[in-house]
Amino acid sequence: CSIERRMELVRVVSHNTHKKMVACLQGQIGTDAEKRHKKLPLTALSQAMQDGGNQLGEESLIGKMMEMCGDAGNRLASELMQHEMNIEKEILDPLNQLAEVDIPNILKQRRQLAKLVLDYDSARARWLQATKSIISGTNTQALTAKADSLKEEVDEAMNKMELCKVLMSNVPKLLLEAQADYHRKSLTLLESVLPTIQAQQDSWTEKPAFGTALDEHLKRSGREIALPIEACVMMLLETGMKEEGLFRIAAGASKLKKLKAALDCSTSQLEEFYSDPHAVAGALKSYLRELPEPLMTYQLYDEWIQASNVPDPDKRLQALWVTCNQLPKNNKANFRYLIKFLAKLAQESDVNKMTPSNIAIVLGPNLMWAKTEGSLAEMAAATSVHVVTIIEPIIQHADWFFPEDVDFNVSGMFSMPAPLPNNVNHLTPPDYDSGTIERKRPGSMVGPDGELPRRDR
Repeated sequence: CSIERRMELVRVVSHNTHKKMVACLQGQIGTDAEKRHKKLPLTALSQAMQDGGNQLGEESLIGKMMEMCGDAGNRLASELMQHEMNIEKEILDPLNQLAEVDIPNILKQRRQLAKLVLDYDSARARWLQATKSIISGTNTQALTAKADSLKEEVDEAMNKMELCKVLMSNVPKLLLEAQADYHRKSLTLLESVLPTIQAQQDSWTEKPAFGTALDEHLKRSGREIALPIEACVMMLLETGMKEEGLFRIAAGASKLKKLKAALDCSTSQLEEFYSDPHAVAGALKSYLRELPEPLMTYQLYDEWIQASNVPDPDKRLQALWVTCNQLPKNNKANFRYLIKFLAKLAQESDVNKMTPSNIAIVLGPNLMWAKTEGSLAEMAAATSVHVVTIIEPIIQHADWFFPEDVDFNVSGMFSMPAPLPNNVNHLTPPDYDSGTIERKRPGSMVGPDGELPRRDR
């Protein structure tokens, strides 16, 4: 009875283990490899990603990433399919045989099982007796054959009695070994794929511009002027120069978010934003504010402040000019581009109300700020005391700080704005009246013939 109870317990444990393990499998049990692979959820996911990547095309980053990840997913699905087939062959089938065939047969023949034990003892005794008879030499040939037959009976009985114990003791070990092998192979596959995916991302030119360091964005895109700066300036030259309160009036949040996303994707489909200059101005301010380092740099922050504190106006301008020329090459090029545009915007101040002072107030804190811990409001407050005295004169004297003409459509990506009514082209700053220039330039810096001395002195 104790043997029967033990065998029944082993059968129940085997049955439950088999049932739960089958539930863990993702493939269809009992099918061939190809059909099982197609039915895996991971296969369906990888196929959808590959199809999506083909639809998007390899010319887009997301399309390329979808295709590469879909291929990796398909390879992982193959590993999973092979793993589950091994589990089925090495563990599930023997468990099912034990729980549903072998043990029930043994329990049905419990009387035969009891008799088998008795037969084992009897056969062993007869075998020993036969062995002794063989040794004594009486009827040697017949007794030897009988002894061999009885020995086979003993071995068979012992094998059946040990079957359950051996199989059940091996199941946990076999399962863990199979899982370890599957995860090792999957990890090896992923480790081989991830560097390729990372390299593809790193080599792609279409990456977000907002929040990216200026030098990194320019190098990656092969540009001279940051895309958000040029795109916003070109759109404002077209439709925003006479817009009252430009850079001061806030734009709609949804429109601004959409424009920033379009600029981040380097899209040329910007026509819908020309009609909302405040959103364009807001995007330009956001780009400048989200730079990891301000356009006028942390390194020169103290120099800018010292220059703004010079009491004499002429010497203050000279100090600002010296600091300006210390800007790194890319920062100076983009700062020059922006200042020339802002000076052009200020020429329409009678209409748009954006004088150099007003522009400096609303845009200056996005061009320079201190490298200190604290909230945005605290940093803006600390900088705003000086920022107007720095940015305003640079805008007022933009042609003195940067005498070269600026081609605002530097990349050639944008359509040229129509000429102003006074026949002044948007791309070339209009010439000032000589008297106006003389008034804007500090008197101590004008030579006897009305020309400025060399700045490098």
